[in-house]
Amino acid sequence: MPETLPPSFKPVNVAVVGLGFMGTTHLRVHLRNPGARVVAVCSPTRTPVDGVLSGVSGNIQQSDDIRLEPSVKIFRQIEDLLADSEVELVDICTPTALHPAQVITALRAGKHVICEKPLARTSKLAREILTAATQSPGLLMPAMCMRFWPGWSWLKQVVSEKTYGKVLAASFRRISEMPLWSRQDTFNADSGGALFDFHIHDVDFINFVFGPPASVFSTGFASPAAAINHVVTQYNYPNGPAVQAEGSWLLNQGFNMSYTFYCERATLDFDLARGADALIIIENGQRRVMRLENGDGYDAELRYVVDCAARGRQPETVTAKDSVTALEICEAEETSLRTGRIVSCVFPNQDQPN
Repeated sequence: MPETLPPSFKPVNVAVVGLGFMGTTHLRVHLRNPGARVVAVCSPTRTPVDGVLSGVSGNIQQSDDIRLEPSVKIFRQIEDLLADSEVELVDICTPTALHPAQVITALRAGKHVICEKPLARTSKLAREILTAATQSPGLLMPAMCMRFWPGWSWLKQVVSEKTYGKVLAASFRRISEMPLWSRQDTFNADSGGALFDFHIHDVDFINFVFGPPASVFSTGFASPAAAINHVVTQYNYPNGPAVQAEGSWLLNQGFNMSYTFYCERATLDFDLARGADALIIIENGQRRVMRLENGDGYDAELRYVVDCAARGRQPETVTAKDSVTALEICEAEETSLRTGRIVSCVFPNQDQPN
């Protein structure tokens, strides 16, 4: 049971839908969280054999085999899973094209839902999900894990409180080899390529920390099927800071993510490749390593949504509306990249910047 929950709370019954890399990553977190009880899994193509789900690889880690309790139910169709009254929280880790129908159906079935990013392929579809969420009793949270990632989650407070003075400039870089599932260009186009499936992490985080930009200017590379697999974007904030981000699936091998914040009194530099020394703060001419908490953003994110479900509260750290905004900014980047123009990010019904 998470420490924030009193003993009177019962574990939340969780079902994971989709058992690829992200599904097994989420499943592993739920299995070690005393506040969650995995009661079901669902996949039409990949299911446990005698309770054992073989490991899969991804850009963060190689997963070991997962062993499920005999009581865990195995479904091949999400409709059958949703008919199970025991399931309280549905964790959707399926391909992007399936998200709208699956999330809306789960919400209408009265379930709580967390859905992997992006919430949908387009902001229009995401707004349809948002409408369904407002009409349903369960919570909906998009899985934007960078808001929870060690070395990243504290930046919101640093910027808001001007801990090191104003942020003058910030840059982000997220690069990877192309995922195995996306190497068939048809699937790549369906997912939106690196722009919508990968770079969106930094887009959401930029919105989280600085609010939506006034406009964007993007350059990059599109695959033969028109999916954008490399993007470099400048985000225009009229009163500063200067912000840019690069996202790519063109790396020959491996994965890395990094940021640099140039503040008035310090430079904050994160580079995953440095391992335990990932986050360095340079202040008053001195460099120091900031030791990060154990675990990763998936762990904190999923414990948070389980906690929200247990308490019957809508998530606040990240909301479904945040996911719509991230998609709108990505769509503006796509338009800029394809037209060579600066594109406005003033969207209908947009909240004021944070």
